Amino acid sequence: MKRITICILALILAVAMAAPAFAGKTLMMATTTSTANTGLLDELIVPQYMKDTGVEIKFVAVGTGKALKMAENCDVDVVLVHAPASEKAYMDKGVLIDRKELMYNDFVIIGPESDPAGVKGMQVAEALKTIAEKRAVFASRGDNSGTHKKELSLWKAANMATPEKDAWYVQTGQGMLPTINIANEKNGYTMTDRGTYIKYADTRGGNPPLKVLVEGDKVLFNQYSALAVNPDKCPKVQYDLAKQFIDWMATPATQKAIGEFKLLGKKLFIPNAQ
Repeated sequence: MKRITICILALILAVAMAAPAFAGKTLMMATTTSTANTGLLDELIVPQYMKDTGVEIKFVAVGTGKALKMAENCDVDVVLVHAPASEKAYMDKGVLIDRKELMYNDFVIIGPESDPAGVKGMQVAEALKTIAEKRAVFASRGDNSGTHKKELSLWKAANMATPEKDAWYVQTGQGMLPTINIANEKNGYTMTDRGTYIKYADTRGGNPPLKVLVEGDKVLFNQYSALAVNPDKCPKVQYDLAKQFIDWMATPATQKAIGEFKLLGKKLFIPNAQ
């Protein structure tokens, strides 16, 4: 226990000592739409990081696929994403390094309260098969985001081909909140991370028209991690700044703040940095 405490104090001290050296600089980050939609960045991370370090964060919120491509193109210093398999692929290519798991939530399948396909309480595979059999509308982001990648993996895990040619399967090509709204307009289903769903519920006064119908399956776990762009691939990247941000996100103070960030009395993300 004493050794763990010393390590934590050393990490906090290292971040604090680095802060003056980076004051006045700007960190470029690509991240997922969920970290932006929930308000986590604008309301918590960006202002607190500026206060603690003097560094401004400029971020672009896109799907994880686009965020990783921006890293490969040397357009950003760091990424905050949620597609572990894709992250590993980019690490194997040498594009990204220093992956740190920071927080998680889970995915849920939502739909009309009337539940026209009758999937409430089912496991994910059974729910997807039932939606397909009944040709109920399912809105997919279709944008290579972390959520889209996860959805595709769930069709595969259910031993089904992605129904991309079926009329009931709507590919929006948009972010999560617009996709939820399209599902609602079509009286259909979609899959979202829980944090974004809570934000959506908050915008509807806590009583959204689409309800959580499928949840709790272990395959719906949703890990968020930060990774630095490799300076060996992108010589102009601000690696030291990216590393400082990753370390700062993992400090006990920041982790505590993430865990206390709520809407409707519910946590949007659960901190889990080691």
